[in-house]
Amino acid sequence: MKLKLDENLGSIRVVSMLRLGGHDVATVREKNLISTPDELLIDICRREDRCLVTLDRGFGNRLRYNPSDYSGIVLPRLPSQSKPQDLSAAV
Repeated sequence: MKLKLDENLGSIRVVSMLRLGGHDVATVREKNLISTPDELLIDICRREDRCLVTLDRGFGNRLRYNPSDYSGIVLPRLPSQSKPQDLSAAV
């Protein structure tokens, strides 16, 4: 699967594990796209045929980002007391 990890998920551990699992992983950080507006980032993902993986809840707005228009948008949810870095420990 072709994935693009948003800047809030691009830890080396997460990227390495996904790549070891056979996924084609690109990160916002690696591509110098940090602080790219959401509309531009999702357009880049569409052009690259990549599924965006992000903690940014704005991408969960189905009226603004219709799932059928993209290769995928994944919004992992962590327990309410968790921090984004906890995701790397869970993977």
